[in-house]
Amino acid sequence: MDKYLYFQDANNDAYMYPVSGLQAVVHDGDTTLKMYFKSTVQDADGLDLVTLTITTQKEKDVCAGIVAKINAHPNGDPFIVIADAVNSEFAHADITGTALTLDT
Repeated sequence: MDKYLYFQDANNDAYMYPVSGLQAVVHDGDTTLKMYFKSTVQDADGLDLVTLTITTQKEKDVCAGIVAKINAHPNGDPFIVIADAVNSEFAHADITGTALTLDT
């Protein structure tokens, strides 16, 4: 069974992706970490983007924290919260927010 990563940036705005859909993680700004997933848009060949807002200079720690969270329970609960801004629940203390962009 695959594990699933959960993201919520506002009420009625949440997404969940299988870990196997993760294509890349890119740090291209002081306070952002971008996670690209295989698109959820029907018939789209592009990528969905989840942007995490992080503490400056903490990208490596956040990446390590996400991987640790994914690997924490190999046979346990497949539901993994990475960023839930509504309930202030994050996979790592240096994640402070999230934004979601579907491929169109």
